[in-house]
Amino acid sequence: MTTAIQEPVPDSGQRARTTRVGDAVFSRTALGAALLVVGMLAGVAVFLVLQGLPALEASGEQAYGKPSIWSYVGPLLFGTVFSAALAMVIVTPLAIGLALVISHYAPRRLAKPVGYLVDLLAAVPSVVFGLWGIAVLAPRLVPIYDWLNDWLGWIPLFDGPVSSSGRTLLTASIVLALMALPIVTAILREIFAQTPTMHEEAALALGATRWEMIRLAVLPYARSGIVAALLLGLGRALGETMAVAMVLSATGAIISFDVISSTNPNTIAASIANNYANAAGLKINVLIFAGLALFVLTFAVNFLGRWVATRGQVKG
Repeated sequence: MTTAIQEPVPDSGQRARTTRVGDAVFSRTALGAALLVVGMLAGVAVFLVLQGLPALEASGEQAYGKPSIWSYVGPLLFGTVFSAALAMVIVTPLAIGLALVISHYAPRRLAKPVGYLVDLLAAVPSVVFGLWGIAVLAPRLVPIYDWLNDWLGWIPLFDGPVSSSGRTLLTASIVLALMALPIVTAILREIFAQTPTMHEEAALALGATRWEMIRLAVLPYARSGIVAALLLGLGRALGETMAVAMVLSATGAIISFDVISSTNPNTIAASIANNYANAAGLKINVLIFAGLALFVLTFAVNFLGRWVATRGQVKG
């Protein structure tokens, strides 16, 4: 008869010590990764400040024909914010509607594949979006721009003259909206799904329709999350480079509210991408100063989005 040999079972003290060691290693690794990211961000900020400060003395040809650096960066900031704001006006109803369909309307077997397809849009390179905007979207928008100019030309946005190529600020904003759609939809989908089930069931029990339940229970609960998601999507649109540089026709640093003309306000990212290869001397510092302005703007928008999201979680 054989006797089974039992291995000694570690006592609770050994398990606790092992757990404490694992927790300490993970905590320090996570802290080191966080500090590394913060350090890299601080390094980028220091580089932009040191290399951008000499641009304060630029003027004339060194500032790309502007009397000062502010006359060059100001219109670029306007174009950056204007195009991103147009993109968010387009993406807001699309993202909210798509997120509600996925989270509350579509059957589960259909909602998951649709959610995956929307998320896959984030993996499409910006160059592909730019090529699609030039070759497919822009030519098909020209008749629409003609119609807008004919019937709504009294509005400064559609004053014209209409671009014959369709490479306008509105076309670039539509491309930016499609690029920001995945991140905004993904965040909204998760926020809508976190609505307390008791709130939804209480609204339905009182006789509310599905839309009334969403309007009375889901949207008020997700209000801060919606704002945070849109601000994060705005940050995505502000920093886009290649798609905007490819879609927009080459223009200088101007301020214009016309979105269907070939005379377009340029963006900071597109201007840097178009001019950096041929820049030399103080012009490089001018472009780096423009990048510093974009860095500050993007950081402020993302910080605001995170603050709104955190504030909403605390209230909830």
